[in-house]
Amino acid sequence: MAATLTDVAKRAGVSIATASRAFGEPDRLAPTTRERVLEAAADLGYANPQAGTATRTIGVMVPDVANPVYGKLLKAIQGQAWHGRHRIVLFDADEDLRREREQIEQGRKLDGMLLCSPRLPDEEVIALIGGTPAVVVNRQIAGVPCVLMDAEHGPAQAIEHLVALGHQHIAYASGPLGSWADARRFDTIASACERHGIRLTRLSHHAASIQGGRAAAALAAASGATAVVAYNDLVAIGLEAGMLELGRTCPDDVSIVGIDDIDLAGAVTPGLTTVQMPIERSGALGVDLLLQSISGVVVGEVATLASQLIVRASTAAPRA
Repeated sequence: MAATLTDVAKRAGVSIATASRAFGEPDRLAPTTRERVLEAAADLGYANPQAGTATRTIGVMVPDVANPVYGKLLKAIQGQAWHGRHRIVLFDADEDLRREREQIEQGRKLDGMLLCSPRLPDEEVIALIGGTPAVVVNRQIAGVPCVLMDAEHGPAQAIEHLVALGHQHIAYASGPLGSWADARRFDTIASACERHGIRLTRLSHHAASIQGGRAAAALAAASGATAVVAYNDLVAIGLEAGMLELGRTCPDDVSIVGIDDIDLAGAVTPGLTTVQMPIERSGALGVDLLLQSISGVVVGEVATLASQLIVRASTAAPRA
């Protein structure tokens, strides 16, 4: 059986993402690390899917191309695919299940598909994919290779940070209904709040946008929570704007935490405390795994990339 990228990573003692960068983004690694990976690949007879292969056409499907998270992800996917001069065909589902369904069907005509945060049920996604090589990014579907952005470590750090500041009642502003990441993030936050004996209020589902955050502001204010963790940075920024319209300021009246760490998070005032997600690395690794699958290599694993809390000025101790 042919060696896989996972085998190379284990032999070299590095993560799958680091092994992937040794072939696609060598400038991002220390020379000694890259040499260790290349030596492991040579020992195992690993064939780099980016080298010496025919140009492939890959379908990339996202739920909302206007969301800066997917813009960042697409840039990383395009950059990684460009190493092998592979072509990208973009599909934007616009948070519409019917459109997503039709686009996956269209994508079956291509060499392979990268499904980024699909919203359809697992069994329907599997049926629609059929025999076409596919990799799912930011969602886990049994039987399909998946690249996950860790929904446990970073969000749990956010709760620990708020608890350390003295918050006793936290709200979670949910994202789109049907979002796999939203459910995982809430589960992590709920478990962390339970461990620390903190009251948690889950707000209703809203769009993963600034307007979605504005819509959630009144609910957040009515909940009485002194801190809010939002589904993503856009919702968090919308929450801050909506709270201000209600006469409440951040962080004096309410602390706000986002998730993703988009560029805007560090540019707004106050700077947004957020969970940094490995968006670019997920896109690059997704391309590598998909090219392996297209080449006939069996890729049956789940790769999880780490998240990390970034503390800025949107969080502070609650009022006495």
